[in-house]
Amino acid sequence: MMEPRIFLRSLFDAAVAAALPERSVPRFLPQRPAGRTIVIGTGKASAAMARVFEEHWDGPLEGLIVTRYGHAVPTRHIRIVEAAHPVPDAAGEQGAAEMLRLVQGLSPDDLVVALMSGGGSALLSLAADGVSADDKRAVNRALLKSGAPIHEMNCVRKHLSRIKGGRLAAAAFPARVETLVISDVPGDDVSAVASGPTVPDPTTYAEARSILAKYHVEVPDSVRRHLDEAADETPKPGDPRLAHARTQLIASPQTSLEAAAAVARSAGVTPLILGDALEGEARDVGFVMAGIARQVQRFGQPVKRPCVLISGGETTVTVRGTGVGGRNVEFLLALALKLAGADGIHALAADTDGVDGAIDVAGALLSPDTLARARALGIDPWQALSDNDAHRFFKALGDQVITGPTLTNVNDFRAVLVL
Repeated sequence: MMEPRIFLRSLFDAAVAAALPERSVPRFLPQRPAGRTIVIGTGKASAAMARVFEEHWDGPLEGLIVTRYGHAVPTRHIRIVEAAHPVPDAAGEQGAAEMLRLVQGLSPDDLVVALMSGGGSALLSLAADGVSADDKRAVNRALLKSGAPIHEMNCVRKHLSRIKGGRLAAAAFPARVETLVISDVPGDDVSAVASGPTVPDPTTYAEARSILAKYHVEVPDSVRRHLDEAADETPKPGDPRLAHARTQLIASPQTSLEAAAAVARSAGVTPLILGDALEGEARDVGFVMAGIARQVQRFGQPVKRPCVLISGGETTVTVRGTGVGGRNVEFLLALALKLAGADGIHALAADTDGVDGAIDVAGALLSPDTLARARALGIDPWQALSDNDAHRFFKALGDQVITGPTLTNVNDFRAVLVL
């Protein structure tokens, strides 16, 4: 078998490649309309999706995409706007307002193509009436540090927005709306990807209030008033304004895990996919994964060596220390501490979009000597974990995985190799 780090990186590269827009978008082109074609979208993969759509679309089109800084690509007819992630900025707010205007006043002969991928919840931010952009950003920052899973965060975001939770599709009525989704959420709930601007929303104001209370998030007065009044609920399944809206999942975490598994088999390593929707605190998932790897090493259960344990999903980090978090690197550091230098176990954990948390680093690699090398540099691994400072830990070791923008996003990829 090839060197463990090279092998693990080949699995990650295969997972990313399987979710690239050029592989998925052409297979899901909608029927050409009698009227206008307007392409809109948001997320870290949305600009790349728009470029592919343009290349394969036979007819006139126009549109607007809001993507993360550094994720724009050249397009001919669709305008690309870059904005901040994970905390919204003015560029994203202006882009969202323009997008909302773009889809209004359409007819049944017109087609709106919505290209949605992970990251859109922060990128496409347009505060609800009566809520200031600054107050909405304050709630977003608090949720990012709270440890709330993505579906709970997005419930709150939808109910503080003029565009999320099906509101964008409602504004486009009576035009036909075709949404193509690259999923980055556990369970592939399309209403949660980018907070579902064109998808019916099953959540409520009451749920949003409960989530904020659950995580003890202090909210500004304008946010509290808006949530308490609950005057304008998001469009629900069956809403007549979404009667002409259809959504298709075109790439998912499971597809990427299967692509990585195929590469492992070709290298003579048995893959075991543990799930595409693992959630929970990143360090807790790391501790559990260490136990599974130990069981494989000692008893050949649930699979014999050499094998690789593959998983996806989205863990969380409740930031209590001085570090910046990063769920993939925190998972790896916890895994390393529980393995305690066990021989023959290597791992990689990285986000398929190339960004782990708020840092432009995809993730990191772990080897049996990770802890020993850190201690030789005077670094206390337990202190780094306590401080949520795993990014600095792996940077000091030279073990970061840096890809730059991958132009797709099917969430986290984890691979634990047991030799």
